Amino acid sequence: MLVIAKIGTSSVTDDAGRLRSDAIETVAREVAAVHAAGHQVVLVSSGAVAAGLPALGLGGDERPRDPRVLQAVASVGQVHLMERYGAVFGKHHNTVVGQLLVVPTDFGARDKYLHARATLEAMLELGVLPIVNENDALADDELRFGDNDRIAALLAQALAADVLVLLTDQAGLLTADPRLDASASLIEDIAQVDRELEALAGDSGSNRGTGGMTSKLAAAKMATWAGVRTVIAQADRSGVLLDAVTGEPGVGTTVRARQGRLPARKVWIAFAVGAAGRISVDAGARAALLTGGSSLLPAGVVSADGGFDEGDAVEVADADGAVFAKGISRISASDLLLVAGRRSSQVPADVSPVAIHRDDLVVLPEG
Repeated sequence: MLVIAKIGTSSVTDDAGRLRSDAIETVAREVAAVHAAGHQVVLVSSGAVAAGLPALGLGGDERPRDPRVLQAVASVGQVHLMERYGAVFGKHHNTVVGQLLVVPTDFGARDKYLHARATLEAMLELGVLPIVNENDALADDELRFGDNDRIAALLAQALAADVLVLLTDQAGLLTADPRLDASASLIEDIAQVDRELEALAGDSGSNRGTGGMTSKLAAAKMATWAGVRTVIAQADRSGVLLDAVTGEPGVGTTVRARQGRLPARKVWIAFAVGAAGRISVDAGARAALLTGGSSLLPAGVVSADGGFDEGDAVEVADADGAVFAKGISRISASDLLLVAGRRSSQVPADVSPVAIHRDDLVVLPEG
């Protein structure tokens, strides 16, 4: 089996933002146990910014807000993070680790996405433990890829993993916030992530991390649509990683894989590439896309917004503005506005008669 394991900042650092040696050693033991059982592991680890703060004499209760400072801190912290992982895995588990830093364009651009996948596959073939993190030193938008939960889900999809394990400082998804409700209990099994479950998720419980339970449920939805079983579990639970792989009851919250793995290209379209615009369609086109597996033709288009080009990803919305699908447009926004509402026979020869081909269109999960 191939396992993608993600551990968050709050699970590998203390309240002051310092790397916890015991936490790094625990991660190494957990990964080693999965290796010993004959499985492969890709580790997605947060912690670069948090690790860099004390190294630079910074810290306190608040993270710096200046993006330039955060990126400089990340460049220092990444060295400390990998140095610690390399020492622990090499000394105690005879495992060579390799680092892969990613930015949004590594997933948004199809060729880079495939290249990153090929690199990871080669690392696994060589017996290397890949440790993946966002390249915070170069990523823009205030270091926001989204978060490492989303990166882990994208990797799980790209590598056709068997299970995604999101390790956190909570036992899993609970029926209520345990800080406010002492009767909160663990939700052990989820068939499908819906709005009701998402409402149970709160914000990050730590000022050192960027992802809370909301981001974990979003990652689980993404992974399970790609056919990857997902487990949200507590990082310091003994044997947590192997128990999650083997499906041990009570290990955490398990989100079942959706039956029928969505094709890799469609998962990439749905979750990895950003939308450059939006196409609004009429009721007939909406019904055809939802039930008939049809391509979107100009005849069903009402409007096109965002100035997108041919080959860009776009959202597809109904008359009420609700987004229900996403795809790769074969017509630019300007050309689509000129042919919107026309039958294919009325579309000029130099414009595609198909706005979004069915092979490049995916109906999005609800919620």
